[in-house]
Amino acid sequence: VMRAWVLLSAVLWYLTGVGWQRSSLLSKKGFIYGKPGHPVKIYVKLHQNSPVLICMDFVRSRKETVDPTYLWVGPNEKTLTGNNRMNITTTGKLIVIDFMEALSGLYTCTLSYKTVKAETQEETVVKKRYDFMIFVNPFAPGWRSACNASADCEDITNHNILQARDRIEEFFRSQAYIFYHHFNETLPAMHFVDHSFQVVRLDSCRPGFGKNEGLHSNCASCCVVCSPGTFSPDVDVTCQTCVSVHIYGAKSCPTPNRNQHCED
Repeated sequence: VMRAWVLLSAVLWYLTGVGWQRSSLLSKKGFIYGKPGHPVKIYVKLHQNSPVLICMDFVRSRKETVDPTYLWVGPNEKTLTGNNRMNITTTGKLIVIDFMEALSGLYTCTLSYKTVKAETQEETVVKKRYDFMIFVNPFAPGWRSACNASADCEDITNHNILQARDRIEEFFRSQAYIFYHHFNETLPAMHFVDHSFQVVRLDSCRPGFGKNEGLHSNCASCCVVCSPGTFSPDVDVTCQTCVSVHIYGAKSCPTPNRNQHCED
């Protein structure tokens, strides 16, 4: 009896949606609005532009806003003006150009506008803060062409893998038939056992990325850049803890300086 046990290693990336496309805060025009008091999580493909972030919530956008001003602050609390990777419009829209691991983090916008009391014509300045947590997943230019420009790369990948499985299974079945009918006098009888061929899914993420269903429940099946305090040195799917890491996408854990001493 010939048993065909073949392992197909497949990286099944999750491309459709990547978090922000499925967000209820995404408008028909592809804009993502802020949500007062709650950070909005967004997942951007590596080396792609971010979606358009609006320094305003959807309810406010449907009302008249008098003399609005916008102040965007990025990771490390740095003002985003004057940065050629940050495209900020006069109406408070932000697009991050050519997103990279180091650009991951908290993006905050403060909207200031005036309200006028009809009775006294008194002006009051109102300020609202909107937080956007932007993470990167490891897709880069070239992946889309491998999926024949499909909007659902995961579906195409799964289809191709299953098609390969069927063809390999048919190969073993035909080999057993050929050996049995044409070489039965010179070779021992061989048989292919149906359903003995298996395909096992093996997930992996590139170094500096991992999966975290707790922190990224709306993107649990995709690889996300490792947050500060964690790192991933290989193709594992888990970011390991490292307190000395202070950046996104770390691939190693720095060795503590031996000259440093702990203080009581």
